Amino acid sequence: MSHHKKQSFSTFFSEGQYATQLEKVDVKKSNSKLTIGIPKEIIIEEKRISLVPHSIRTLVGYGHIVTIESGAGEGSFYSDSDYASAGAEITKDTKKVFESQMILKSAPITSKEADLLKPGQILINPLQLPLMSKEILLKLQSKQVTSIATEYIRNEDGGFPILRLMSEMAGRLAVITASELLSNNNGGRGILIGGAPGVPPAKIVILGAGVAGESATKAAINLGASVRIFDNDIDKIARLQENLGRPLHTSSINPEYLAYQLTSADVLIGAIHSKLGRSPIIVTNEMVEKMKPNSVVIDLTIDQGGCIESSRLTSHEKPTFTYEGVTHYCIPNVASKVARTSSQALSNILVGIILKIGEESQNIKRLLYRKKGLRGAVYTYNGYSTNAFLSKRFEQKFTSLDLILTSEQ
Repeated sequence: MSHHKKQSFSTFFSEGQYATQLEKVDVKKSNSKLTIGIPKEIIIEEKRISLVPHSIRTLVGYGHIVTIESGAGEGSFYSDSDYASAGAEITKDTKKVFESQMILKSAPITSKEADLLKPGQILINPLQLPLMSKEILLKLQSKQVTSIATEYIRNEDGGFPILRLMSEMAGRLAVITASELLSNNNGGRGILIGGAPGVPPAKIVILGAGVAGESATKAAINLGASVRIFDNDIDKIARLQENLGRPLHTSSINPEYLAYQLTSADVLIGAIHSKLGRSPIIVTNEMVEKMKPNSVVIDLTIDQGGCIESSRLTSHEKPTFTYEGVTHYCIPNVASKVARTSSQALSNILVGIILKIGEESQNIKRLLYRKKGLRGAVYTYNGYSTNAFLSKRFEQKFTSLDLILTSEQ
C-alpha cells in the first residue's frame, strides 16, 4: 500500500511549477530580496486583491518576501491559509504591512494609508482621478514615494495591459448591468435587451470603439441588442468591424447626430478613456435630459472623471442615482463585481512587473530609465509631481520624469 500523502491537482501542479522555477531560473547574484506588502482594502467596497496565491508562490520562489494583511483576500475568496501555504507572511498589523519596500493595492491609496508610508517606498495602485486629493498627493511627495498608477502602465508594444484586461471585463459587465437596470424590478423600462419575436430589441449607444467599447459591443450583439457606436478614431471603428466580422452602425462623434440617437436610446455606455488625464466630456446634461424616462447611463470612464457630464461617482453599496429621470451607474471599480476573475487577471500581469522591479530593487531609477512603459505610469517620484494633469489640477509644479532621470544618469 502506498503511504504517499494524497494531494489535490491544483496543489500538485503549483508545487511542481514552484520546484521547476527554483531549478531552472538563474537569479542574478546582484539581486536582493524585495519586501512586498499587501494591505486589506478599506474603501469603496473593493474586493479584488493585487496578487493571488499562485503569483505569491512565484515571487517567493525568486527570493522575495510578501507580507499580507489578514483577510485581504477574502473578497476574492482566498483565505489567509491559501496565502500562507503559498509562502506569504500573514499579519493583523497594518503598520507592519506598510513597512515593506513595495506596497501593492487594488484600490487607490487613502489619506490614512498614506500616513503609514515610509520615505523611498514604491507604491503600485490605481490612480482613479475622482478619488485623488491634493492632501494625498502632497503626502506622497513629502515622503518621496515612487507612485505608479496601474491603469497607465504600458507594455513593450505601447498597450495598456492592466487597463485592457479591466476594460474588457467592464465592457461585458456594463451590458449585463444595463440588462438588470432595464428590468421592472430595478425601476427600469421593463425591456429585454434582445427583444422578443415581433418586439424590437433595446437600443444601446456606445461611446468609444476601444477595448471596453468593443467588449460591450460584442456582449450587446450577442444578447440581440441594436447597437450604435461612436468614436472619432476611424481606425478603431474599422478594427472593431473587422474583429466582429460584420457591418455595424457606426459614426464619428457628431454632437448633433449623437444627440438625435440618444433621444431613442434605452442604454448609453460611455467608454472613452484618456491616456494621461481626465476623460473628455462627450455627452452634455442637455443630451441626457432628452433621453427616455427610466433609460440607463453607464459611465465606464468615471475613474477618469467621466465622459458624460451628468455622471458622478457611485459605489457597489449604492450603485445608481437618477438625473432627470435617467438612471446612472458610475462605479470606478466595475471589475470588482467579479473580484476573483479580475484579481487573477491583475495578478498575472503584476507579477511580471514586480519581478522586473526586483531585479533593480536597489536602483529603481535605472529601471524607470530603461522601461518607458513603466516610467509613463509614475505620478510622484523623489518628491516631484510627475503627472501633468494632477499637477495642473492641484496647482503643483509639474516636473517631467524623463528630465529627472536624464539628469540623474
